[in-house]
Amino acid sequence: MRIGVLTGGGDCPGLNAVIRAVVRKGEKEYGHEFVGFRDGWRGPLEGLTMTLDIQATRGILPRGGTILGSSRTNPFKIDGGIDRIRENLAATGVDALIAIGGEDTLGVATKLDALGVKVIGVPKTIDNDLNNTDYTFGFDTAVNIAVEAIDRLHTTAESHHRALVVEVMGRHAGWIALHSGLAGGAACILIPEQKFSLDQVCQWVESRFKVNYSPIIVVAEGAIPQDGDMVIKDQTLDAFGHVKLSGIGDWLAQEIEARTGKEARSTVLGHIQRGGTPTAFDRVLATRFGLHAITAAHEGDWGKMVALHGTNIVRVPLASATEKLKLVDPALYKEAEIFFG
Repeated sequence: MRIGVLTGGGDCPGLNAVIRAVVRKGEKEYGHEFVGFRDGWRGPLEGLTMTLDIQATRGILPRGGTILGSSRTNPFKIDGGIDRIRENLAATGVDALIAIGGEDTLGVATKLDALGVKVIGVPKTIDNDLNNTDYTFGFDTAVNIAVEAIDRLHTTAESHHRALVVEVMGRHAGWIALHSGLAGGAACILIPEQKFSLDQVCQWVESRFKVNYSPIIVVAEGAIPQDGDMVIKDQTLDAFGHVKLSGIGDWLAQEIEARTGKEARSTVLGHIQRGGTPTAFDRVLATRFGLHAITAAHEGDWGKMVALHGTNIVRVPLASATEKLKLVDPALYKEAEIFFG
């Protein structure tokens, strides 16, 4: 069998580990051939391919990003896009696809599966918000990077007696903010699932200063104040209809300074969170996903996604990954609140 592999959406630590595992087991154990499709769904849409074999995947395990490249291309938004994908799959002799991506990439994969294209999905997102899997690779790396930044910011905040706001990724789900804030000893954590009171945030900030301790506030980019709206960079949309988020950290720092009289600054971690080498946890999880994905393809179990349930890798319906977002449980957020202020 000749199998196409693609990575879509935002780059993410661990993508190369998946590719490596798929190719290594697929060639050595099953004798399959592989075609790498470049730049997400642009690859099969425009026939952009690269060689993908064991030699091409040597040494990529510790590398961040993806050797295949990525994009946010949505073939369902392009006239004749699906027909072009079918034609290019046939032209390259590809029998099936392994799509590695998040909500948007797997959403396209789900639609293609319904149209008869043979697809296996692998879940990827640093936000950890994909449904029906306990964790996605990339999340652990993003959290560790955020925690390292928070640890460093504590010392400068204390030196200058100022409040520091750390803006982390998280459009609709606050998993990165919750985990990094809890691990980093934040004075408060603000997530999209729970609208926040600006007055309460200022009270937490002032309570820290009263005990001569400079507060760190961790805020997800999609967090919303009780009497306001989501802060966005501009009104432009990507191919999947998402607005560009940016600015909640700066806005919050300005409000804290104005209301408390305490100096406040903001730091936006942005793409730093998903760049660089993956953690050991993400390398192992991504490798296991790759091994199980190629086995599912070999067995012809199409329309499935590999997922982590407990410590086991299982197969779930591909459509279930995007049925809903996996949001932070209010009970988990309640656990963290004891450390606020």
